[in-house]
Amino acid sequence: MSARDVDVVVIGSGVAGLSTAIRMARQGLRVVVATKGESGATATAWAQGGVAAVVDASGDSIGLHVADTLKAGAGLCDEAAVSILVEEGPQRVDELMELGADFDREPDGALALAREGGHSAARVLHAGGAATGVEVQRTLEAGAAAAGVRVLERHAGLSVEIGASGVEGVVLFGEAGPVHLSTDHVVLATGGAGQLYSVTTNPNGATGDGIAVGLRAGAAIADVEFVQFHPTALDVDLAPRPLLSEALRGHGALLRDAAGERFVDELAPRDVVARAIVEAGSKSGSRHAWLDVTVLKDFDKRFPSLDQTLKGIGLDPATDWLPVAPAAHHLAGGVLVDLNGATTIDGLWAVGETADAGVHGANRLASNSLLEGLVFGARVAEAIGGGGRGPSATGALEALLSGGGQIGVRQLPSTLAAGSVREDRGMPGHDIAAVQEVMTSGAGVVRQPDEMARSLDVVCALKTAGPPRSILAAERDSIVLVAEAVLRGALAREESRGGHFRVDFPRTEPSFECRLVQRDGS
Repeated sequence: MSARDVDVVVIGSGVAGLSTAIRMARQGLRVVVATKGESGATATAWAQGGVAAVVDASGDSIGLHVADTLKAGAGLCDEAAVSILVEEGPQRVDELMELGADFDREPDGALALAREGGHSAARVLHAGGAATGVEVQRTLEAGAAAAGVRVLERHAGLSVEIGASGVEGVVLFGEAGPVHLSTDHVVLATGGAGQLYSVTTNPNGATGDGIAVGLRAGAAIADVEFVQFHPTALDVDLAPRPLLSEALRGHGALLRDAAGERFVDELAPRDVVARAIVEAGSKSGSRHAWLDVTVLKDFDKRFPSLDQTLKGIGLDPATDWLPVAPAAHHLAGGVLVDLNGATTIDGLWAVGETADAGVHGANRLASNSLLEGLVFGARVAEAIGGGGRGPSATGALEALLSGGGQIGVRQLPSTLAAGSVREDRGMPGHDIAAVQEVMTSGAGVVRQPDEMARSLDVVCALKTAGPPRSILAAERDSIVLVAEAVLRGALAREESRGGHFRVDFPRTEPSFECRLVQRDGS
């Protein structure tokens, strides 16, 4: 590709990346989507529960959805961002259906809506019972092909080239080595970082690449200490762990301890349920609790994909209680962006789980993640199509960083990527396993200060010098850098709030009603 043949490079092919790319291509922009694996190998395709949106106002309202989201976020949501998410959500869902998405319906033809944890009304659209992500991914891939979006498979994002006026290009790592593309806009949409942990529901590619690329470019990140652990991952010896959808509890499935007793409100926010399962397990000497789905009628018809998964493992949902334990699921923080997805660098954008627009605060409300990709993907596309470059045009991000935002800001010392590094020993897989082990013990559902500090020492000792020589090595570098940021944020946040719980600071502190911002210190 010759210089400036590409107007925009989107890194990531899930709901956020494809939603952005489709809209920009329809505006006449020349768009390339780079994805580390095959185009459909995304966390979006793994999503079960659905898309939360107020599509039926008879028993719901925009105000209720906003209130539920703010409550789950434990005081750290940006209310303007939440309002955008909820108010623009129904239109984006309509557009997705116009693109061909086929959501489940009632016998009378009305959309079938489920209620999930933290929601005060049934507002979650789903497809195939618990196969919503597959349908969303299918729809967007077909839409991207129809719009003429070019997809580069097996190309990982490495770095962004920055000049005097902002983004000038991007470096990807393909099967034959580094690939340079000249462009004025790069959109980071690589999803989350569940692979920082040894127990996760995320696919193998969820290694925090977009956040790492943003950090290396000098962009600010925020709130990455808030890791959401899904409470009901199936506790079997599989990696990643099979997820048992929130929709099951929404339909009446019960959580039971080793004695068969209920111990928590099944529809409480995820952080509450996850900690309750850990506590129940510790009391009984077990690492898991039990999800009782035998109380649900027609399980095989309502949740056919889950039924097939369970029976393939040797569990019968009609008779067996299902062993469940929390697993790393979603990163609430990410690359700091304004309401249009602009980062602190002109021409660099972020969207979806890679980004932190302030919609999730300290804990994401169930089924708001697919919605986030749809809503903010459209906003990024409109901003770029309208000639936007980023913070120099809006000033919103620099105002936030100087304390002028709705929520207070505290900047941590710029120590990321600083200090000594070792020569690459050519064993990235071993390094990844070491990070996963210490992150699981040191930055899990319940966090101990000594364990966090020990984990940080281990992670920092794994930094390597020089460019990676394989995609696995690139993933290692991303995991190490993002793990360091998570641990530094967790150590600095001396309180418990949402997805961050410290045994030494078990209370929520008003002084920490702020966003913790970090930047690369190299």
